[in-house]
Amino acid sequence: MASGFRNLIVYKKAFSVAMDNFELIKTFPKDEKYGLVSQIRNSSRSVCSNIGEGYRKRRYPAHFISKVSDADMENTETQVWLDFALACNYISKEQFVEYNNRSIEIGKLLNDILNNPEKYS
Repeated sequence: MASGFRNLIVYKKAFSVAMDNFELIKTFPKDEKYGLVSQIRNSSRSVCSNIGEGYRKRRYPAHFISKVSDADMENTETQVWLDFALACNYISKEQFVEYNNRSIEIGKLLNDILNNPEKYS
């Protein structure tokens, strides 16, 4: 496996989603700046940061698994905030489906790491 967390497919996909979320939430109402906008921005970015942090600690399996689990949790949190964005009509059904499907794919990749941490050490 290529070295470095930036080379992980899951990191690349999570980073892409976080950046796309950043653009998407620019269209949300100003009164959501400290609510939904902040939540989506923080949770989607946390997926990436937890992958990076965990990767640097992969020689300690329990810590590595814990950080990847945190990334999975943040990924799911982002899905919840997207549910709210859809319910508030801030995003279209098509946007929701696209972002949700990408998030599901990231979750599957994270779960592969959780189930096979030795492949990443």
